[in-house]
Amino acid sequence: MSFLSLQALTCKVGAFHLQDISFDVGEGEYFVILGHSGAGKTVILESIAGLHKVGGKLLYNNEDITCKVPEERSVGFVYQDFALFPNLTVEQNIRFASRYKSIEEAESLFEDLVNFLGLEKLLNRRIDNLSGGEKQRIAIARAIFARPKILLLDEPLSAIDPTFRNAIMKFLKDIHRRYGLTTLHVTHNFREASYLADRIAIVMDGCVQQVGSTNEVLSHPASLKVAEFLGFKNIFPASLLGDDSSRLFSIDPNEILVSKEHDINCDFVYEGKLDECMGIVDHFKLFVSVGENQFFVKIMKREHEGCAIDRGEKIVIGFNRKDVCYL
Repeated sequence: MSFLSLQALTCKVGAFHLQDISFDVGEGEYFVILGHSGAGKTVILESIAGLHKVGGKLLYNNEDITCKVPEERSVGFVYQDFALFPNLTVEQNIRFASRYKSIEEAESLFEDLVNFLGLEKLLNRRIDNLSGGEKQRIAIARAIFARPKILLLDEPLSAIDPTFRNAIMKFLKDIHRRYGLTTLHVTHNFREASYLADRIAIVMDGCVQQVGSTNEVLSHPASLKVAEFLGFKNIFPASLLGDDSSRLFSIDPNEILVSKEHDINCDFVYEGKLDECMGIVDHFKLFVSVGENQFFVKIMKREHEGCAIDRGEKIVIGFNRKDVCYL
């Protein structure tokens, strides 16, 4: 059963329009909304939080909350810039929700948040001069202290030093599990989505393009538009595979084998011409023309020491049917 359901949701913010946004989020799910900047991801979160007037329906646990005010939605929101109160101390920021609602077991929850998030030494400090990571932890603590049923995270890693990105991603997953949350996380980063998400919605130009499990969406895009957004390479007409349909296919550059001889045992084998070979740290990038199509191939240096193939030289490439992704 759906815990949160967006049904044909529409919203206009200035000149921007959300159009027919529909997807379901299960209870306890970590759901990622993935898309370019300006795609409408934050507007979706703000609509769920009740910050915009919307069309369509928004259901929480089968209850229609489309017209409910934000305070009645049991939603915690962590903005990209954290939106902490600079005139309050760290402790006052965390406890802010107690000013307008009764918090169940407030003291034990506060103590657990402070200990788990490592905020003990910061409680009496003002927000100014705190690091991005510290502000992020405080903003998350403030959101969870309100005991939300749904946690909304708007680009939570954008202000974090890339050096700590992996640790913060694990930290977010730990928080999600520890406090039994249903989390919606907005990002443009495929790596974040891949690690964190149970399911993903791809949003482009105010529209949902695809919804599914993490593996399904990232490995099997539903359209050429989604495939290009996800950075898929080697997109060619399926006629190259002997398919007489009008479909397209893609093949991962890492799944293509290369040889100077006709000794590749693959479902699809082609003779081509090497256009370029670029050495990049631990691998080579090869660009191989097969007729009018140019394949991009990645091979590990340790497997092809020296890459003794010259530009313009004939080369054989091959790949297997199981690795083909039809679009």
